[in-house]
Amino acid sequence: MFKNKLIRYSTIAMLLAILAFFFVENFTSPKSGDPTDELIATNPAAYIDEVMKKRAAKDELFRSGEDSPIEDKEAFHGIHYFKVNPEYRVKANILPYTGDDRILKIKYTDGTEDEYERYGYAQFQINGQDLRLLLLKNEGSLSILFRDETSGKETYGGGRYLDYPITDVKNNVLTIDFNEAYNPYCAYQESYACPVPPKENTLPIAIFAGEQYEAAMH
Repeated sequence: MFKNKLIRYSTIAMLLAILAFFFVENFTSPKSGDPTDELIATNPAAYIDEVMKKRAAKDELFRSGEDSPIEDKEAFHGIHYFKVNPEYRVKANILPYTGDDRILKIKYTDGTEDEYERYGYAQFQINGQDLRLLLLKNEGSLSILFRDETSGKETYGGGRYLDYPITDVKNNVLTIDFNEAYNPYCAYQESYACPVPPKENTLPIAIFAGEQYEAAMH
């Protein structure tokens, strides 16, 4: 999700590589349904452990990767996260966008703009509250750019992101795991230009899940 497209591709590839690794390592035995759902139902501690392993893998990539946004890698002590909570992994019903104005210009932190396509609305519940977020399609993937009541406090004020392959939408249902919500690169280095979440993607609740922002906590 960065103005530098090469960086954006490598970042998404990094995240997908982490996910693929843990899927192959842990969920290759024949099972029906969503393997992560089954893991949470049968052994939630194991799900939490897997998320922690993914976080450790991302820390290592930030510490040593060529595309890392961390300038002072020697001083890097890891990304700050909320405690893993399976309740922030939700099933969202996708309401496809049918309006004629499918193209939406998204502003970037450097004042430029880029075109995204309105894919649809993800409708879901957290703590019994009905919520929805606009899904944006860009270069073959779906992105959720959002803010919530933690933005500018415990988390980066510019918002956080989630990315999914379009194939993750099955029968107009998408699993959204806010434990994997991540900061844009511009949260770590101002030289990056990152898309600003649309106003309608400001949730009226606090999402205590995913990446935190160290500067916002001091």
